[in-house]
Amino acid sequence: MSLGPIGIFDSGIGGTSIWREINRLLPNESTIYLSDSKNAPYGEKSKEEILRLSIKNTEFLINKGCKLIVVACNTATTNAIKELRDNFDLPFIGIEPAIKTAALNSKTKRVGVLATKGTLSSSLFHSTSMSHASGIQIMEQRGTGLVELIENGELNSPKTKALLERYLSHMVNQGIDQLVLGCTHYPYLIPLLKDILPDNVKIIDSGDGVARQTKYILEKYNLIDPSVSKADFQFFTNKDVKVLDSFVKDARVPYKVSFLDF
Repeated sequence: MSLGPIGIFDSGIGGTSIWREINRLLPNESTIYLSDSKNAPYGEKSKEEILRLSIKNTEFLINKGCKLIVVACNTATTNAIKELRDNFDLPFIGIEPAIKTAALNSKTKRVGVLATKGTLSSSLFHSTSMSHASGIQIMEQRGTGLVELIENGELNSPKTKALLERYLSHMVNQGIDQLVLGCTHYPYLIPLLKDILPDNVKIIDSGDGVARQTKYILEKYNLIDPSVSKADFQFFTNKDVKVLDSFVKDARVPYKVSFLDF
């Protein structure tokens, strides 16, 4: 099993931000990335549909021989990871908005969370907020439309900037000093966010923590690849191969992007 790849899936290209962190920390581990862009965004779907798609993605990666699966999607994690762990016999790494980190570091006691509807409405998100944000004002904002813009490669378009300014203005006016990105697509907007937000607002995403947890679980279950051969990086998408390729081509590793009728 240790020779198998790490499987990663997301509702689209956003999870490549997680793949980058995993590859940075574990460069000798092969990976298979599945982008379900045809069904993006998951954040507007029902829990039942999110679970169905998550199971389908998981089965694809298991059939590819993956030894561990990273659910690189906040919405899929908060709505489906319990069922995935209950039904499949391999480790899963999930992603949740980094509420705890933001709450611990906030001086104004006001934390903004930019996430999808599916994440913000989930019971897991609310239980996490209750557990780690006592005495902190959590200001939630749905990022409706942002995933679609990112999937189209519009990372710095006037439309994207205008949408972000509208979503963030109330949070900024209320004095947030931490902004939690609750969707793996959103780290690609960090350059734009830095232009919009005051300098005192810290932007927090989950990528580094997910990579460290992946390494920990691989070590715990003796799944670290002991081989010295070059790692293999495969990417699959059921939509636009060129868009996915554009998000990984600067990674400076040999990789292959393929279309999947899925």
